[in-house]
Amino acid sequence: MSYGRKTIVTLFAGAALLAGGATPANAATQNQDGLVNVAIGDITIKDVNVGVAAQIVAQVCGVKVGPVAVLGVAVDRSGDTRTVCTTDAGGVTLTQN
Repeated sequence: MSYGRKTIVTLFAGAALLAGGATPANAATQNQDGLVNVAIGDITIKDVNVGVAAQIVAQVCGVKVGPVAVLGVAVDRSGDTRTVCTTDAGGVTLTQN
C-alpha cells in the first residue's frame, strides 16, 4: 500500500473508533407521562391527568388552578410527593403515579 493510502485508512479507522465511543449515555428511566395520583386523606385517585388533578385539588383546597398545575408537573418530573393543603379529611397530596 502506498503511504497516502495508509494514512487515509488510519484516519478512517481512528474516526470510526472515536465515533463508536462518542455515543450518548443512556439516561435514567423516568416516568413523565403527565399523570399523577391525588390523595385526599385516605382516599387516593390514581393515574389522573395533571390538569384534572389540579382542578380537583384547587376545588378541595380553595386555591387557584395554575400554581397547582405547575406543582403537578414538577411532581410528575421529580417523583417527589407534595402536600398542597390540609383539610378536615386530612392532607391533600400529589404523588407521581
